[in-house]
Formats: sequence, C-alpha cells, structure tokens
Amino acid sequence: MAGSSASDWPPAAERGRAGPLVVTEDEALLDDLLRLCAAAGVVPEVASGLPGRRGAWERAPLILVGDDCAARVARAASGLPKERTVLVGREAGDPGIWRRAVELGARGVALLPEHETWLVDRIADATEGAGRPALTVGVIGGRGGAGASTLACALAVSSARVERRTVLIDADPLGGGLDVLFGGEKSEGLRWPAFADSRGRVAGQALEEALPELHSLRLLSWDRSMCASVPPDAMRAVLAAARRRGGAVVVDLPRRLDDAAVEALGQLDMGLLVVPSELRAVVAAQRVASTVGAVLGDLRTVVRGPCGAGLDGEEIARLLGLPLAGELPQEPGLPVALSAGRPPGAARGPLAEFCTEFWAQVTADGSGGPL
Repeated sequence: MAGSSASDWPPAAERGRAGPLVVTEDEALLDDLLRLCAAAGVVPEVASGLPGRRGAWERAPLILVGDDCAARVARAASGLPKERTVLVGREAGDPGIWRRAVELGARGVALLPEHETWLVDRIADATEGAGRPALTVGVIGGRGGAGASTLACALAVSSARVERRTVLIDADPLGGGLDVLFGGEKSEGLRWPAFADSRGRVAGQALEEALPELHSLRLLSWDRSMCASVPPDAMRAVLAAARRRGGAVVVDLPRRLDDAAVEALGQLDMGLLVVPSELRAVVAAQRVASTVGAVLGDLRTVVRGPCGAGLDGEEIARLLGLPLAGELPQEPGLPVALSAGRPPGAARGPLAEFCTEFWAQVTADGSGGPL
C-alpha cells in the first residue's frame, strides 16, 4: 500500500497519541481505515453509527465518517467540527457522495483506494499536531576539510540551546559519523542503516524518539557498518518526518551529491556553502555552487577565516555570485574541546556567536521562515 513504511524500526503505532475517530458500520471500510491508521502510526477510536462518549467529536484530532453513516451523522451530530471531518467512500462514479459531503459539512472527501496516500498523510498530520514545518538548513563544504560538518553541528547545538526542537541529520555516508563529533558513538538509538528500507510515510514522533538524544537535540548519524548509502526514498521519508515536527532541522551534506543528497536538497529552506578564505577553495567552491544552485534556490556562503590579502568575505561572495551569510573566524580551542567530548558550538567562542547570530537573523527577517 502506498504511504506505508517497510522498515523494521519500532514501533508502528504510537500508543500515546490520540488517533482519529472512525464512524462506520461497513466492516470492509473499517478494515481499510484501520490499516491506514496503522500506516500513519496511530490507533483510532471506532464508533459504530454514532459515538456514545460525550465530547468525542470535540476531542478527536480528525473524524473519518464512512459514506454509509454520512446521512445519520449529518442529522444527529450537533457540534461536529467540520474542519476536521473527512467523508470516506469507495464509489468514484457516485456523484451523490459530494452532495452528502456538503450536507455533512466535511472539509474533505477520500475515495479508496485512490486517495489512500493522501488519507494516510492527513491522519498523520492531524495526530502529530502538524503546524509549520521545521526551518531546514543544509551545510556543504566548498572543498574537502572546509569545516561544513563542524558548522552543521554547531548550528544544531545553538538551536537546541534555546529549547527549540532540533534534529541534526548526517547525510554524508563517508564522513565518519557526526555522533563521533558529539562523543556519542556509543549512545543508544538508531542510525541510518535502520531506516534504509523506509518508504512513503515515517511517523515523526516515532522517528524522534528512536534517535539518540545528545546535547538536547536528536541526531541521525551513520554507524560503523558497511552501509555506505541509503535509497533516495528513505532520505525523502525520514527528512519529511523530521520537518513535520517543527523547530529546526540541520542537514550535513556531502560534497559529492548522490541521489539521496539530491532528495535532501529538495526539502531545504536554505543552504550554507562553507568556503575557506583561499583562492583554491574558491575555485573548488564554484563547482559545488553551480551544482547545488541548480537544485536549491536559496544558497548562501559562509567564509571561514582568517581573511586577508583582498580575499575577504564580500569578495568571495561576489566571486561565487552568492549572498554572504557571514564570516566565521578561527576558533583556536576547538580541537581541544572536541578531544574532550564537547561538540562544536557548545562553548563560548566565535563559532557559537556566529550560530546564535545566524538563527536570530533568519527568524527576525523571515528569510528562513518562522520558527
């Protein structure tokens, strides 16, 4: 079925979340709706005809009314929250279902099996409390060793420091694993290989709870197995689930874009191209910028210092034809901090200051969307 998840990672149903209210006496339709709710990761409340519990309409995050019960519900259900009601039927050639939807006041009509994927998404959005998606920022190096992974980690740490829901996604399978930068390679939680078979819809809360929690953020990294890539479908499903939960998502991108990384680019709000203040780095970054810029509309450059000899941030941004997100000075104490298990951006210094100013700018001027 479209919209399901074929991975083995737990659990399929999130028992702590309130599921939709299903109103139908059609057993075949009920079986289908239970299956779709399971794909969305929720367990519904089922009412045969009309719910007997007071307040059932008001408390349900979504109400799925079978076409067999539409007329009865329309007559008897006072206080039905019409904006959260979907009429579900099977007969695509029955024009009467649209009339019954109007009488019911339903804001949506789902005809099975044609609209299964849409209905799974609608169920998951309603039960996850879908609001604005997370501001999603990708970081990529203009050349090898530019410091993109360091900046990605620092951005995530800075975001989580202000109690913002934050997910850091390591999209570089050859980078060694960002959990090592956090000193969390032995932390409990799932890594990319567990999600390699994910398809369609991944439940956002289940994803968040399955990942290691390090420094108040959730991290999806690679392990030390031979798994060197994930399918594009898995990247699309996992990143979409992380974004639906709101807050901020930071993606550490590889310089050589595989199909999965291209999928990640498609979900970014903006990208940061990290370029050391060196002529050869600028030349290399021009190639990366042309490739990434073909997919991502908002790409900005971060110039890593020290700058000098006429090659400052403004000049490098001009040569690349990109907006300048800022200049990032050297941080002498960073190697010592990393060896002590302190992640980038955790201590005071130029890196933490840059990240704090970055988040303040993109939230204040609306260029990255609200958080």
